[in-house]
Amino acid sequence: MSDYMSKHFLGFTEVATLETSQFQLTKRIIADLVKLRGMGVLHGPTGSGKSFAVKSELQDRAATSSPACYITEAHEQPTMRNTLDIIAAALTGHEPPENENRFKLTARLVKILTGPERLIVIDEAQRLNGKCIEVLRHLHDSDLTCFALLLVGGDGCWEVLSRSPMLKSRIVRRLPFQNLSAEAIIKLISGYHPIYEGIEPEILLEINKRYGEGNLRNWATFTLTAAQLCAETNRERIDAAVIANAYTLLGGGKSD
Repeated sequence: MSDYMSKHFLGFTEVATLETSQFQLTKRIIADLVKLRGMGVLHGPTGSGKSFAVKSELQDRAATSSPACYITEAHEQPTMRNTLDIIAAALTGHEPPENENRFKLTARLVKILTGPERLIVIDEAQRLNGKCIEVLRHLHDSDLTCFALLLVGGDGCWEVLSRSPMLKSRIVRRLPFQNLSAEAIIKLISGYHPIYEGIEPEILLEINKRYGEGNLRNWATFTLTAAQLCAETNRERIDAAVIANAYTLLGGGKSD
């Protein structure tokens, strides 16, 4: 759960990292949170690059910065206890004893979090409920603990978190992720993979309209498919036939 090795979607290694403004801001926000021991939120559509941006920055910081703990909230309907269990397991590498009650576990976590300074990242934060949010706030607010907290979540995340005024008032950095604009598509996608090199912007925008929709995961899926088709037919670049065949393999693309 604490593994934060950044990987492109489906393990596709031939694509470049697109350093969008959101990707760059994520680096700044993480640095600020660590310095301030503050709480922050990254939220936005599924596939918009939130988790990748966070993991990439944590990987870059691993050798030189305070330790980080990356947690994916695994429960669809988490309780206070299993939220504490997940944090404890991520911090210690061991599942807490079943006979340890919630209050003793909380006290033990406070002791663990007295040092060293660290960053805790909780992904899929849209699954948290009010009681789980209160547990996190309690751990972070303790005068004894010294950690920064970053909550990362998909659709509906900010709506869930902002229902807690106590949490909302403590957020010092918030970044809403968005899908890429047409301008960003033209600027960035040509350098995403060699199959797009020299391709006219109008073609990129048409792919975006039919399938990509500005979503990085959609573009990764299309690019992987198109690159396979190019390799199978000894093409270095996409063309109309490759694009049409990619749409066919991907369900036909979005209707006009």
